[in-house]
Amino acid sequence: MVHFRTDIGATNESAAPDNDNYAKELETDVLIVGAGFGGIYLMHKLRQLGFKCKIMEAGSNIGGIWHWNCYPGARVDSQVPIYEYSLPEVWKDWTWSCRYPGTEELQKYFDHVEKKLDIKKDCAFNTRVVGAQYDKPSSRWIVKTEDGRTARSKYFLLAIGFAAKRHFPDWPGMDKFEGEIHHSSFWPASGVDVKGKRVAVIGTGSTGVQIAQETSKEAASITQFVRTPNLCLPMQQKALTKEEQDKRKQGEYQEIFKTRLNTFAGFSYDYIEKNTFDDTPEDREAFYEKMWEAGGFEFWLANYKDLLYDNKANREAYDFWAKKTRARITDPEKREILAPLEPPHAFGTKRPSLEQNYYEMLDKPENKVIDVKKNPIKEMNEKGIVLADGTLHEFDVIALATGFDSVTGGIKNMGLKDVDGVELAEKWKNGTYSYLGMTVSGFPNSFFLYGAQGPTAFSNGPTCVEVQGDWIIDAMTKLRDENINYCDATHEAEKQWREEITKLSDKTLFPQTKSWYMGDNIPGKFREQLNFTGGIPLYKKMTRSALDNGFEGFITA
Repeated sequence: MVHFRTDIGATNESAAPDNDNYAKELETDVLIVGAGFGGIYLMHKLRQLGFKCKIMEAGSNIGGIWHWNCYPGARVDSQVPIYEYSLPEVWKDWTWSCRYPGTEELQKYFDHVEKKLDIKKDCAFNTRVVGAQYDKPSSRWIVKTEDGRTARSKYFLLAIGFAAKRHFPDWPGMDKFEGEIHHSSFWPASGVDVKGKRVAVIGTGSTGVQIAQETSKEAASITQFVRTPNLCLPMQQKALTKEEQDKRKQGEYQEIFKTRLNTFAGFSYDYIEKNTFDDTPEDREAFYEKMWEAGGFEFWLANYKDLLYDNKANREAYDFWAKKTRARITDPEKREILAPLEPPHAFGTKRPSLEQNYYEMLDKPENKVIDVKKNPIKEMNEKGIVLADGTLHEFDVIALATGFDSVTGGIKNMGLKDVDGVELAEKWKNGTYSYLGMTVSGFPNSFFLYGAQGPTAFSNGPTCVEVQGDWIIDAMTKLRDENINYCDATHEAEKQWREEITKLSDKTLFPQTKSWYMGDNIPGKFREQLNFTGGIPLYKKMTRSALDNGFEGFITA
């Protein structure tokens, strides 16, 4: 019989008896959950201000999503240096190989971040938080981990990202399949051999697009199951040299990091001050063409300012997109599924993905595209996937790019309770309530970033993390300086914030579309706008005024 161990070393190779990160009873000023972009930023800045911080991280290394994202073709969709920390000590001597780096390079980037900021000395890895509640008598958060440890902290900060809870469809027979099957976010780090194999890719979010595009290079065939086509944009990937980056660092980088705080989505470009029909058809065509050539999200986020507000304007952009994309697909049946003449939804109300040769790859005769809106997946068996009409498609490898219970799923799944012992999952059952997209009533001295009701999904990640991170750090500094020990948002303030989120969203075309932005991808999930759609400058203004007006919307003691 294997000796059953219950001590701390049981789940943690990195835990040594003298390592207080893994103490059975941990005491600290600040406990941060998550060691991705957000957790690292908070840790670094708070440490500089003299706060004693610890991070608990479920993975075995820092990097957040880039620690987990090992699926084929995974790469970022915001170009560098927009997609990195604005901390000079990090960027000064770091060089990228291309505009849109992939997992391997991002993992190396986090190794570099570690060298510069020395984060790991205060991290507990392979550590999952399964419960937390604020204890009024001791004015501490009491946090429980899966392997039976307890942490007590004055502040409790959540930096778990918006894709922390994976979504698995409930098709019967998934356990019968005799080939290899993986969810994209649990892809084996050692890779999956697809050479000469028949591969199914279920889902068309950025992950599904990247897996299909990448595995087509080696697989015998790819079959992509499409419910809604992804209105992909050309990445226009380019290699970068050290020389050109060094030159830009001389003066441009500081400026770039300043600019990204003042654009709608935290990029280096923004919507133009012009509506679609202010231009002649010829000028409009030329403008669209210019953005298309520039690549990346420009066609989405540097377009006419009425793109996401006016259906007619949006249709113009869609028609241009369809014309460009259809020209790349020779198979008429695939063309109708992947780039239909009638828009499946308003362009940009689902996140477009960036592709390099996705359409050419799927157009290859050995590859198939199946419209599961017309013919849904019924079940799986030993050999593969059975559709509603009874046809069996046989595979060797199945990739589930079925996404996440995005934005709210992760935080609702951590056993968090408010001061009265009510689970957050219960509180949010009929709608999400937060104040400023950074805190929840009944959760004093607790803040989160890159989550519900912040600019999250409509923002470049690092920009959002730094905007919210700076606010949280300033709030905590203010609490310390003013000797305030207790700070909790009022439910009234939450209700107003929720109204604001809904009001901003209702002006746009987002609510018309079924998407994970609105919680539509998870059966039974309450339908609502989960993100702040007013853009980063407005978000900064609104959240700052709460701080500047002496913690407006909070009860402090």
